[in-house]
Amino acid sequence: MVGRAERNKDLIQDVVENTAHRVGNIASIITAAVADVAREIGDLVTDGFEMREAAKAARRDSAPTPHPKSQPVEQDSLNGYDSDDADETDDADSEDD
Repeated sequence: MVGRAERNKDLIQDVVENTAHRVGNIASIITAAVADVAREIGDLVTDGFEMREAAKAARRDSAPTPHPKSQPVEQDSLNGYDSDDADETDDADSEDD
């Protein structure tokens, strides 16, 4: 027959082993959850960086391209067109054809 002391020892041993096993499982679950949360937060921050860069690129693409300023050309006629310049342009166009 098993004595009372030995039964209590076996009971305490089983309780401690079972508790340690359960705490280990809970720690594994928490560790995996923390890793998953950290991964998701990292992905979220990465997406934020990518969206910010895309917004910068969109602003850059939609901004008007500055044209270099040129000196104004003096023109003789009142309407701003010189008849001599028009003839030269027509001659240059006909030579290209």
